[in-house]
Amino acid sequence: MVPRAEFRSYYGRPVIKAPAWAARDIAGYFFLGGLAGAGSVLAAGAHLTGRTTTARAMKVSSLAAISLSTAALINDLGRPGRFPYMLRVLKPTSPMSVGSWLLSAYGPAAGAAALCAVTGRVPRAGAAATAAAALLGPAVATYTAVLAADTAVPAWHGAHRELPYLFAASATAAAAGMALVVAPARESGPARCAAALATLADLGATKATERRLGMVAETYREGKAGRLLPLSLI
Repeated sequence: MVPRAEFRSYYGRPVIKAPAWAARDIAGYFFLGGLAGAGSVLAAGAHLTGRTTTARAMKVSSLAAISLSTAALINDLGRPGRFPYMLRVLKPTSPMSVGSWLLSAYGPAAGAAALCAVTGRVPRAGAAATAAAALLGPAVATYTAVLAADTAVPAWHGAHRELPYLFAASATAAAAGMALVVAPARESGPARCAAALATLADLGATKATERRLGMVAETYREGKAGRLLPLSLI
């Protein structure tokens, strides 16, 4: 019998360099950015349908999430000055450049929407800021998928087709969960539907990714990643 083939590199050295990102900072940056972006979409929906308590809570949640997400990114960069440096030019081919501009546009919109909702002042400006945040929210929630896929890591780059859908579903599930926590029961119907649909989409995108990647997808099921990934789906 021929033993099962195992992949090995020359002299046991890594095939590619390990990412220089700090796992805690980038995980927070990804998760909180998705929560903020999808939360703004839910906030706009609640605003339009008269669910004022949910709308106000989700606007505040999105502002807090994007603030913490930006702080995690700046902390990973090492020096706060590096973030404004990325705004000197807009490079459409660079996910990090586009993402920096997205954060710079989305953050003030989310902040204005939350401020107007809490104070009750200038409702028209608040409605405009809510709409702007909702329009930018999906891009904020998913551009990090492009950022991860635009690397040499096979498990990320190989999943470049599915990652945006996976990130969108995960962000929607997180935002729906937040809405279920902060919203009164009488206003939580849409959030429950969003949570259920997002969970199904997340599972579907994950299965599609693993099926298409084949052997590369083993990294999702082994080691530390294999232990943590099932927890993220709970």
